[in-house]
Amino acid sequence: MKVSQKGLYALQALMMLTRRYSQGAIRIRDIAYEENLPEKFLELILLELKNARIVESVRGAKGGYALRRPPAEIRLSEIIRLIDGPLAPFGDAEQLRSLITRDADHRALYQVFLDVRDAAAKILENTTLADLMNKPAAGSGRRGSKRKKGESSVVPMVVHAGGKEGHD
Repeated sequence: MKVSQKGLYALQALMMLTRRYSQGAIRIRDIAYEENLPEKFLELILLELKNARIVESVRGAKGGYALRRPPAEIRLSEIIRLIDGPLAPFGDAEQLRSLITRDADHRALYQVFLDVRDAAAKILENTTLADLMNKPAAGSGRRGSKRKKGESSVVPMVVHAGGKEGHD
């Protein structure tokens, strides 16, 4: 499973709407500014989330976007599947099960992929937006630290295999 930049932006925007859930609709400009996201790209993401009935739009002077359902009813798996597709390393769970059955030479490999998919799915299906607001970040004693304008919130991840840097 890989979460794309678009998926990360969607999750960040939804977390902001969760933090301000009781305040009603939030303007795209405010979401983009507070989360340091590109406004034009955010519009497209919010439209996709609206079509999936995760957010709703409100017109007028006090318009913007708001969560359509309570944060405790919106699961991370729903968002990631919508934006980035299946949770499996490739294909979907049914495709992996089929490969396990048909390809005896590689059955163990496909089973590992299915186990990874199942573990990730279980975590994502059991984590809601509300859960994220109640969970402090690992290794930090505080939540909600502000980034400077232009500072990325994406943490680069380097995988070391046999002492060398690995790339996807």
